[in-house]
Amino acid sequence: MTTNGTRPRVIIRACDAYHVPTIRTIIRDGLQQLRMRPAGRTLLKPNLVSSGNLFDHAFTRAEFTEGVLLALRDVSGDAMTELAVGERSGITIPTRYAFRGAGYDKMLRRLKVKRYCFDEEQQVEYQLRHEGRLRDYIFVPEVLTKTEFLINCPKFKAHPWTTVTFSMKNYIGLQDDRHRLIDHDTHLNQKVADLQYIIQPQFIAADAIIAGEGRMLTPLPFDMKLIIMGDNQVAFDAVCCQIIGVDPLSVEHIRLAYERGFGPVDLAQIDIIGDVSLDAARKRAHGFHSGLIRVEDYFRETKIKTYAGVPDEKDGCDYCWGGCPGALEEAIEILRLFDPETDRKMPPLHLVFGAYKGPIDAKPGEKVIFLGNCAEWQGTIAGEPVDIKRLPSTRDKKDPHYAIPSDIYQKMAAVTLRLLRSKKKSYLRLPGCPVSVAEQVLLLADISGAKNPYFDPRTAVNFTRSYLAFRTANMFKFRSYQTKKGVKSKHSNNQVQGGPSG
Repeated sequence: MTTNGTRPRVIIRACDAYHVPTIRTIIRDGLQQLRMRPAGRTLLKPNLVSSGNLFDHAFTRAEFTEGVLLALRDVSGDAMTELAVGERSGITIPTRYAFRGAGYDKMLRRLKVKRYCFDEEQQVEYQLRHEGRLRDYIFVPEVLTKTEFLINCPKFKAHPWTTVTFSMKNYIGLQDDRHRLIDHDTHLNQKVADLQYIIQPQFIAADAIIAGEGRMLTPLPFDMKLIIMGDNQVAFDAVCCQIIGVDPLSVEHIRLAYERGFGPVDLAQIDIIGDVSLDAARKRAHGFHSGLIRVEDYFRETKIKTYAGVPDEKDGCDYCWGGCPGALEEAIEILRLFDPETDRKMPPLHLVFGAYKGPIDAKPGEKVIFLGNCAEWQGTIAGEPVDIKRLPSTRDKKDPHYAIPSDIYQKMAAVTLRLLRSKKKSYLRLPGCPVSVAEQVLLLADISGAKNPYFDPRTAVNFTRSYLAFRTANMFKFRSYQTKKGVKSKHSNNQVQGGPSG
């Protein structure tokens, strides 16, 4: 339930286009209906996982965010002491590059709204105490612990790792890369649920004007023409699931948050209002494809053959939904968009995940790639005996205090070096947990000869400039990355902000 004891409310409104004045009016009406008046340090969290021509429908549009920011000022008066937008983008690209590519920088300067790139902010420890937590502490940007009013503005999208990404899943962008990829494996949904304890948004507004179906980074555009607003993340995500015909309890992070008391999923306990009924919204969303397709099915009828074994017997799961297989699906779609000839250029290729026990039907000259630390296999490839051992599990030893930052150029060098060393071999081992989207894009581009988006001269200058600025900011801005264990945020013991509100 919500913090004031009222029933959660979800507002569904029609919106035909990315017209800032219209969005502003709809959001202002929603804030007033929910009796919201932002005050103090106010932070808006969009979804800017990536941006640019390849990712047109992956992010919360700048026009949408502008309408929300203007509406916040309309209802707040002078109650806000700071109005800011903060995010950490994905696939190892600097967040400032995503802000620029999505058209946010010019808009934020025009509105005089502060920008926070979470990968350039001081990270502080947040202690967790709830039952069922993955870890006793996680790291988040310090600015988040000082936020007094949070607005979550997700993009309405499908997701290959978690079925959907609405309000709750948008929290993965709270962490910088060094901490984001910890537990981004079979534990991804649990990680998302744990992140809910940091702080809860007072207001949620989802960009569902053009939704993204099928995938997360390169989704297909789905003309839904909706803006969805709410005041409780679990209730909000449950209604979004119902709109596309997904049982919210089948989405693990929603189920976990529901079981921990963050909010209801039963529509009888949620007030759904607005000028579009739930049934009408369902009609608009008819045919929407969510994520969660096994990698073997995804690459059926292509030159890429995949083999998925058990990722970790201790976890009791037979497939790593949050790790390497989903990253492969996103990687191939990035290449397909960047180079339409990718499938034609791709040679027959075999990719193995987890402890696979069956045969690998690789003909002479066909490359076999063993992806991830959990890959394991024994057999013969092109007449050569091969014994791939599972690398020692490092999950229990991954201390967030000593997490190593990801660096796209280091990944480029590491992948290139491994490929060079294995040129004359029939197989290659690429370690990691997970092997990221970026690494798999580099791998597939090198093997196929497809155009590599990281080397695109049209974007290389801006990308390199953003990268150098990001590295410089981290070098000089951080006091030091040695946060003492036990540092608490203002919300550490505040269960109204950071946990279930009852």
